[in-house]
Amino acid sequence: MEKTLIILKPDCVQRRLIGRIVQRFEDKGLTLAGMKLMHISRPLAERHYAPHKGKPFYPGLIDYITAGPVVLMVLAGARAIDTARKMMGKTFGYEAEPGTIRGDFGVSKTFNLIHGSDSPASAETEIALYFQPAELLHYTTAAHSWTDKPGET
Repeated sequence: MEKTLIILKPDCVQRRLIGRIVQRFEDKGLTLAGMKLMHISRPLAERHYAPHKGKPFYPGLIDYITAGPVVLMVLAGARAIDTARKMMGKTFGYEAEPGTIRGDFGVSKTFNLIHGSDSPASAETEIALYFQPAELLHYTTAAHSWTDKPGET
């Protein structure tokens, strides 16, 4: 079962969209393997976004992700990374298609509501930044037999 890290960013939390977005992922058939509310420290944000260091948007990105509380989630399911990214929509809300999270709730180029891992390697690295292995659960719901066909990963 594939896992991905999702961060509901400070603007998402401040706009009280947490429940609506979690519901979308659950409705799609993804399973919550871990979840927490926290304030990301500047050093942790710098580790998370290290691949972007030196880019013009990097300082603003660090200021943004540390500006308020975030919700961190690990979602699990078949093709969880690709599924979550499609559900999130294009990075800039004004470019995102209606029906996606950013398309339905975002218009800003700066405040884009949500982060999701972009590959299995980044998911593994990002999850380890925020969750200890013991904080992640593996369980099966009754719905799994209808959403995750064995052999379809």
